[in-house]
Amino acid sequence: VREMNVKLIGKHEKDSRACRDGLALTLNELMAQDKSIVYVDCDLMGCINTKQLRKNYPERAFEAGIAEGNAAGVAAGLAATGKKVFFHSFGTFSSRRCYDQIYMSAAYAGLSVRVLGSDAGVTAAFNGGTHMPLEDAAMYLSIPETTVLDPADYDQLASITRGLVNVEGVSFTRFVRKDVIQVYGEGSEFEIGKGVVLHESEDDKAAIITSGIMVDESLKAYEALQAEGISVRVIDMFTWKPLDEELVLKAAGETGAIVTAENHNVTCGLGSVVANCLAKNCPTVQEFVGVQDQFGQVGPQAFLMDTYGLRAANIVEAVKKAISRK
Repeated sequence: VREMNVKLIGKHEKDSRACRDGLALTLNELMAQDKSIVYVDCDLMGCINTKQLRKNYPERAFEAGIAEGNAAGVAAGLAATGKKVFFHSFGTFSSRRCYDQIYMSAAYAGLSVRVLGSDAGVTAAFNGGTHMPLEDAAMYLSIPETTVLDPADYDQLASITRGLVNVEGVSFTRFVRKDVIQVYGEGSEFEIGKGVVLHESEDDKAAIITSGIMVDESLKAYEALQAEGISVRVIDMFTWKPLDEELVLKAAGETGAIVTAENHNVTCGLGSVVANCLAKNCPTVQEFVGVQDQFGQVGPQAFLMDTYGLRAANIVEAVKKAISRK
């Protein structure tokens, strides 16, 4: 799909592989090839299956403990010595808790640190509101010259992890640890900064721009709308920054209506980035599916997706509303 080697599966079935292994196994492979790659974690190697890195590369996999501000400083220090640094904690802790240290010690200092935030949005589930990052991407979007990513599944996360080795500056990748719907086939490759068109036709009435766990919901919405005779474009915009503006503007120009769908607060995430692009270049009707300026809470992911309106039915409704506003 669109010059990338992307295999769309889209059967709405759970992947038997844990998404976190897309990260852990890829990092293991990369660290074997490149001795300058280092890994910093905050007492979560067990959760993220990166204990193998500590075992295989004890001199390059660091346990910083539950001290994210310090870990961010360690990550920046390693970057200053020429290391290619990957730094992981839960999404709330690798964003809110160490924001100042990442901003000053890494970003402002012009150093490259690849920040990883797991349990994105409502996938924090039973860890509850305190651990539910609905604003994590917003914090990184607000830092100059960052790269912000929201992959959908195992293969997309693995491909992005490989690509991140060559990304300069601070990047933030928010992802889900396990129990993820498989969207893409094995070996799919993605280019950071380029959206992926999953469905399009000449007679599309709107475009759904989405990422992460909302890609599968958007594909379900596409099927429901097709059944009603409403043709829509579906774009996986896994890179929120730098945004693929060319693709957004093409979709806006050809369909005249945009719906964004994200597992994040709509006040400051993918929807905002897309709206900013449209307002400046091509004012277009837009509807926002996502968390509507609310805090997180404890519960199963399915309950949370229903509660916050992160479902195919919500996307279908938003598409119809956007089309009616044209």
